[in-house]
Amino acid sequence: MGAWAFGPIIGPVVGPVAGGYLAEAMGWRWTFWILAMASGAVTIITFLSMSESCHSVLLKRKTKQLIKETGNQNLKSALDTGKTSRELFVFSIIRPTKMLFLSPIVLLLSIFMAVVYGYLYLLFTTFSSVFVQQYNFSTGSAGLSFLGIGVGSILGLTASAILSDRILQNLAKRHDGEMKPEYRLPLMIPGGLCIPIGLFWYGWTAEKGVHYVVPIIGTGFVGVGMLLIMMTGSTYIVDAFTVHAASAMAANTVLRSLGGAVLPLCGLKMYGALGLGWGNSLLGFIALAMTPIPWVFYKYGERVRTSKKFRVNF
Repeated sequence: MGAWAFGPIIGPVVGPVAGGYLAEAMGWRWTFWILAMASGAVTIITFLSMSESCHSVLLKRKTKQLIKETGNQNLKSALDTGKTSRELFVFSIIRPTKMLFLSPIVLLLSIFMAVVYGYLYLLFTTFSSVFVQQYNFSTGSAGLSFLGIGVGSILGLTASAILSDRILQNLAKRHDGEMKPEYRLPLMIPGGLCIPIGLFWYGWTAEKGVHYVVPIIGTGFVGVGMLLIMMTGSTYIVDAFTVHAASAMAANTVLRSLGGAVLPLCGLKMYGALGLGWGNSLLGFIALAMTPIPWVFYKYGERVRTSKKFRVNF
């Protein structure tokens, strides 16, 4: 999970740093030319080097091959549900939707993660304007403002990779060796606190024109918190919903993506109306109100998961 998260986290940080200087030196069109060339090369390599890994698809191919070899038309894949493609498509939409609205764990964690994800992209879309206007950064140097959140993300990812399994094992030892999904959640609690701390720090130091390094350090706290929340939340959902984990994560991803798409639209207008200090404080207070969510599920998550009242029937 940590290795998978490294690319999506580091990419949006390295891109603006390199892209800022590239646009300044060669013009903004070259950023798109280089992206097109890099994406084309990766696409070709992917098609040539990667093979199918989905068990159901591989088993279906094997079944077709056996039917061709034996002539036995009654052979079926063990994972064949008998549903048509249309039925499978509808079912794949309905199940995540049910989990999103009927499971308190999926709903509340998805809202929390969607807000944090939206904050991340709100900051990404406003960093350049803020540091150009407040600190007179050039187009090239404006990309350096992304480094704080990048370093914070790496620290959060490292902490998650080192501590997550250790905390799980230590808590399991205290409870007769039983490993519960809720033992993944302790790291989410300090992660939730890092978000408002970072937003208050960044907003007010930038508002008052404190040396640019100081607000960038504040964004580092946001990076740490975001990674701890995302990694811990995703791992908990997978562990808690086992065979239905893909549907739970699909619901989470849809809501998280909506947050990432909608919240950045409000960034500059919010700063224009409230200023950097109170604008980021508003975001910080909302994040602060959500910090009890991981604690509640750490304490009562097992009861919610096993309750007939909240069981999602498909």
